[in-house]
Amino acid sequence: MEKILIIGCKKAMDDVCIGCSRCLVSFNRREGFFELYEDEEAEVMGLLNCGDCPGATIITRLAQVKLWNAPLSEKPTAVHIGPCITEHCPHRETIIAKIQAKAGIPVIEGTHTYTPMDIFR
Repeated sequence: MEKILIIGCKKAMDDVCIGCSRCLVSFNRREGFFELYEDEEAEVMGLLNCGDCPGATIITRLAQVKLWNAPLSEKPTAVHIGPCITEHCPHRETIIAKIQAKAGIPVIEGTHTYTPMDIFR
């Protein structure tokens, strides 16, 4: 079974996103970048923020995910990076490079595709 870890921007997750619902809805519907799991058994095992600019503690946070879930025999099999980082973060390249360098599992740059084209339609 695929175990998905979603990583987003700390500032967006704390102040803008409403429970990161678009990432979770996209996963549940297997839409956007989660189409990869359309015919597979998969679950979201966690939502994690980057640790603040410029991904200051993302490696420590990934290590904590591994450590805290080890007694449960749970570990992620893929990391998805939310659009709050892939589309809007000035530290995008740094954060993604840090994750790719240390994760040891596939890192997919994207979750949902529900970003509105404009706000006032």
